[in-house]
Amino acid sequence: MAESTELKHMIMSFRVSELQVLLGFAGRNKSGRKQELLQRALQLVQKGCGLQVQIKIRELYRQIFATNANNRRRFTDPTTLTHSQTEQPTPTPGIASGGIDYGGSKHLTTIHPPTSSSMPVHPDVRFKHLPFYDLLAELMKPTSLVPKSNNRFQESFFVFHLTPQQAQDIAMSRDFRPGAKCEYTVQVQLRFCLLETSCEQADNFPPSICVRVNGKMAPLPNPIPTTKPGIEPKRPGRAIDITSLCRLSPTISNHLDVSWASEFGRGYCLAVFLVRRLTSDILLQRLKQFGNRHPDHTRALIKEKLAHDPDSEIATTSLRVSLMCPLGKMRLQIPCRASTCTHLQCYDANTFLMMNEKKATWICPVCDKPATFDKLIIDGYFLEIFRASPNCNDIQFHPDGNWSRLEPPKETHVIASPVVFKNETASSPTSTAAVKLQPSEPSSNSGGNDDVIDLTLDSSEDEED
Repeated sequence: MAESTELKHMIMSFRVSELQVLLGFAGRNKSGRKQELLQRALQLVQKGCGLQVQIKIRELYRQIFATNANNRRRFTDPTTLTHSQTEQPTPTPGIASGGIDYGGSKHLTTIHPPTSSSMPVHPDVRFKHLPFYDLLAELMKPTSLVPKSNNRFQESFFVFHLTPQQAQDIAMSRDFRPGAKCEYTVQVQLRFCLLETSCEQADNFPPSICVRVNGKMAPLPNPIPTTKPGIEPKRPGRAIDITSLCRLSPTISNHLDVSWASEFGRGYCLAVFLVRRLTSDILLQRLKQFGNRHPDHTRALIKEKLAHDPDSEIATTSLRVSLMCPLGKMRLQIPCRASTCTHLQCYDANTFLMMNEKKATWICPVCDKPATFDKLIIDGYFLEIFRASPNCNDIQFHPDGNWSRLEPPKETHVIASPVVFKNETASSPTSTAAVKLQPSEPSSNSGGNDDVIDLTLDSSEDEED
């Protein structure tokens, strides 16, 4: 307890530069304000940091103490000041021979790209799970992209191997049908992400990334164009299939050559996995195995939405829901939605999975919020409605949780009055029909004669007459 208290006091005296060096050494996030950095550093001690971290804390503290004492001697003792000016400075990597060292090289590393001393080789980074891939093995652990110089553009080399069983599984998973593409069900997958250990990381490419596998250029997604001046186009983050570029042999190693542009205050890492490609049909079967959500959950949600609010002047008495899929515009077969969504409208699970198989976005088509596969549920209440009303397309929910059919409004068709056609043979060969108007009441002035309008006459002929 006394030792942890001592370490906390040391950390409290750290500046931003020391806090960033310490957090980077421990593999933690080192971006943010000083108060946030200090809180993360104190949490390291509270949770019981390792021996290497304790040594690093004491080293940084001694460095600060030595620097402060040296500065005091320089300004208070003239002899010391004169003596220090005649001494030859010790060469320090990354510092010019004629430069001034303000507190040693440890402080100067904060103004340069991260070095190997402040960046863990194998950080505790967790990649986000990809629903259409099953993880089989980790061919190369998450490894930091460590800059080796102060230049902007960096290059690193990595090596990974396949076991005999892994090489055989990959080779046997290829589609050997005539005319088929060179596609494998078991794939070697390369992924990049930010060097951040606080949560699961999505795929994220470093700027100006270029990857070569065994000397061959790996296909990368096209950058997204930007209209902002001075901003480099960003590639959309996704996993890279490098199976066709790998040597499927347990005796020959595979080499990765990665070049990228380093960024101040931001690190990246990469990893290589062995995965199995899944289809939308397999995910649909897994979704069904999770089971349906009980209808009472949906009834409770309906009652909550339609509950009367005494503070509101507007009361909602019913909710209208369509049984047509907003994606396929057809009647729902397997109604599903994300458990994180607040709406009642469902969409067809099969259509949703097929669309994400083509392009994985995992966005709810109703509310445009994230709807990941692990959050999807099949609504049991809607399944009951389908069985009870196989031909209805629209329903409405009531405050008590029940539902009723919503019949479409009936359209009134206006039927025109009957017309009587009369052939004319005398005046013109083209006048073949006439419309006879039947008056609603007999007129005394008509004299028993009917009014006849010839539809074949032209308007100009009427004016001449």
